[in-house]
Amino acid sequence: MLEHIDFIQTLHSSTKRNYVQRVVDFDKAECGVIAKQFGRDYWDGDRQYGYGGYRYDGRWRPIAEKMVAHYGIKPGQRILDVGCGKGYLLHEFTQVVPGVEVRGIDISAYGIENAKEEVKPFLTTGNAVDLPFENDSFDFVVSLGTLHNLEIFDVDRAVREIQRVGRGGKYIMVESYHDLREKMNLLYWQLTCESFHSIAGWRWIYEKAGYTGDYGFIYFT
Repeated sequence: MLEHIDFIQTLHSSTKRNYVQRVVDFDKAECGVIAKQFGRDYWDGDRQYGYGGYRYDGRWRPIAEKMVAHYGIKPGQRILDVGCGKGYLLHEFTQVVPGVEVRGIDISAYGIENAKEEVKPFLTTGNAVDLPFENDSFDFVVSLGTLHNLEIFDVDRAVREIQRVGRGGKYIMVESYHDLREKMNLLYWQLTCESFHSIAGWRWIYEKAGYTGDYGFIYFT
């Protein structure tokens, strides 16, 4: 049964954003082209191209703790992060629950090459629409801020892949909106998003794909 759970919004809201000014100050189309290469500029370049420097600072530890508690993750279980970036969340899982087995996949070769050293050997470059893992091979599958970067037909494929490889808990978080103001803020701020859907729209996608896990969103308030 699909359940809406918020693990991320508090962390997301801790960053202040001037949505309109970002459009005024920069050529958003040019910035988006560079960002969608998911290379150095996106992760560690200037802020208008992405993160503006994505370094380990422990911000994902509380998220990992909440997920471990909610899903009852135990030593020896297997965790997959789809869209793992530099592997910071996976590292936190290994710290919160010593003995878990982690795997991560991300489209960004730069992200994998510059991942947290402790988990880097367990990460691979690849696409969410074709996960290189066996059916029912993970006890927990998580995907944060990734699937909205796909076209709608690939979103469907990716959700089905997450469902296929996960034998236990599953959690997907994407960008969404409650109202027109939040939608416009998302449009102003985003660089890589391809799928813009309301909460109801995302739930419809999950149901059509046969997804049985949980889901959450971040909003640009």
